Amino acid sequence: MTQTTTPPQQTEPGDTGGWTVHDSADLYGIDRWGGGYFDIGPNGQMRVRPRGADGPSIDLGEVVEGLRERDLCAPVLLRFNDITEHRMSALRDAFDAAFADEEYQGRYEAVYPIKVNQQRALCEQIRDTAAKLGFGLEAGSKPELLAVLALTADEPSIPIVCNGFKDEEYIETVVLASRIRDRIYPIVERPGDLDLIIEIARKHGVTPRIGVRVKPSAKGMGRWQGSAGEAAKFGLTAAQLVEVIDTLRDAEMLQCLEVVHFHIGSQVCDIISFKAAITELAWIYAEMRRMGAGITHINVGGGLGVDYDGSRSATDSSVNYDLGEYAADIVYRIKAVCDEAEQPHPHIFSESGRAMVAHGSMLVVDVLASSGLPAPVDGDALRIDVDAMDDAPRPLIDLLDTFERLEKGRLGELCHDALAARDEAISLFQYGHLSLDDRATVERLFKSIARQLLQRPDAVDEDGSLKEDLRPLAGVVRETFFCNFSIFQSMPDSWAIDQLFPVAPLRRLGEKPKRRGILADMTCDSDGAITRFPSADGDDFDDAIMLHDIREGEHYELGVFLVGAYQEVLGDLHNLFGDTHAVHIVVDGESSSGSWAIDEVVEGDTVKEVLGYLQYDDNDLRRAMRKDVERAVREQKLSVADGAALMRYYELGLAGYTYLE
Repeated sequence: MTQTTTPPQQTEPGDTGGWTVHDSADLYGIDRWGGGYFDIGPNGQMRVRPRGADGPSIDLGEVVEGLRERDLCAPVLLRFNDITEHRMSALRDAFDAAFADEEYQGRYEAVYPIKVNQQRALCEQIRDTAAKLGFGLEAGSKPELLAVLALTADEPSIPIVCNGFKDEEYIETVVLASRIRDRIYPIVERPGDLDLIIEIARKHGVTPRIGVRVKPSAKGMGRWQGSAGEAAKFGLTAAQLVEVIDTLRDAEMLQCLEVVHFHIGSQVCDIISFKAAITELAWIYAEMRRMGAGITHINVGGGLGVDYDGSRSATDSSVNYDLGEYAADIVYRIKAVCDEAEQPHPHIFSESGRAMVAHGSMLVVDVLASSGLPAPVDGDALRIDVDAMDDAPRPLIDLLDTFERLEKGRLGELCHDALAARDEAISLFQYGHLSLDDRATVERLFKSIARQLLQRPDAVDEDGSLKEDLRPLAGVVRETFFCNFSIFQSMPDSWAIDQLFPVAPLRRLGEKPKRRGILADMTCDSDGAITRFPSADGDDFDDAIMLHDIREGEHYELGVFLVGAYQEVLGDLHNLFGDTHAVHIVVDGESSSGSWAIDEVVEGDTVKEVLGYLQYDDNDLRRAMRKDVERAVREQKLSVADGAALMRYYELGLAGYTYLE
């Protein structure tokens, strides 16, 4: 995607310009990325529809207030159980419809890779929904396998796919678990896996269900396309696949080979990538059947993407297809190959974790303050001051001249003149030829010029984007809004791979936002900022977001949406900011107004817990602090009362939330 720069809005007090909630919906792109789950109520507050566009709605402003009354302050992660179930049901419906259209004879089983989000409460909900829909779970490591086995203790018929690097202990656990699990599939991802599976299965007298992962020549498109193809980390080449078949035939276990699996990358943005890869996989399935393998399932892997920015395009943060097209293409292409090869239609697995859980979680953060912008310059007063100077700095004179020509001068010329004068002033200051007072005046004047140029009607092209000449000025009038959260903990993909996530205020959406800025977190790292936002036109990304004035004494919350996939499990402890509170919200009743209830609360990390992760013992910390306070009291640096107060604050700090409360 390419960057666009949105010009700042006019900032006259009380100017609403006939602004409506529909304008806010367009500005923040809610209809484009919301999937029918989010909209704005007539009261100007964001709503969620956890059961889809036609289901009951919940006022998110009321939810946030209700949580605050329960001492669950932002930042807080909201998980909507009903959205996750609705997303899983949508997968079921899409494939059922495609099966019916094509008269397909197999069945569809989505398996949830718990690596996408391993949080216990979420995985338990997915397990329960999977049991109803005929879905399963996937484990990609030994710890995940142990978690999945426990999760499915009461649902032994749920299919389990076992991916990842496997040692002897991993495989032995899978083989033994096959005695108490109806369908557990260890996937052969490297040649050594198969020898261990055969050896351990014979040792325990077990007939295993085996899968094999192949390396397709076809690759996906998007950020993760390098994880597929011949250079992929896991999977067997065609030659290795033939060796696996020969080995199983020699071991009289060829009928144990039930699944052929591949993976073409996560967040595949272009449906064409699926078309080619699925066709190749279907032919591999048909050939393996012809060679005598007992293949019953094709696992098309992950890759089903989410339209984070609402552009419906083949770009990293979007997809150019919907769920129905995805399912239809997979079913059609597998069926076409199988019919031509005269092979039975296989059952279909997919590992569509991102598509299941991304929509179901959102992060709520408080805006605490903003950097602000300088007050508008009084040009007449400044002209008097400059004329009274004995030797006014040349850059200041040039800028003032530019300021006085703002209404009638040519746009590009004014912009270039202002930039040149600003740069000359900085250079003079660096060589000691400009005072700090004069530099401050230059700065205020330059920002006033930039603000007024960006608000001129001719500042934008016909498509509404900022003219090229003015783009260097856009950052000058961009504020920084400081928010109570950590990007590194709650949105690591925003920092690490420039993933776009939708952001919008939760309140005041009936008012016109007039402040343009970026979002900064509470860490001391300069990278701890969101500087890329889905654009209002749905084509590119913007370098700023429009927000409202921050009112004294009022909470102003933002929602960061579609963060349910990967963000929690990838988060780190930068600056020792820990996990946020996570609250599971469910629809309570069937009314369109949508009352809500809290299903579960997972409290965020305390300071003591975070320090404990890094081998700090809170008792040792208290002891050391107590000694230091008592020494200060003896040396009369602290009174006894002040020492006691400091220890109380220290104790409260250890027991408290890692974020501002």
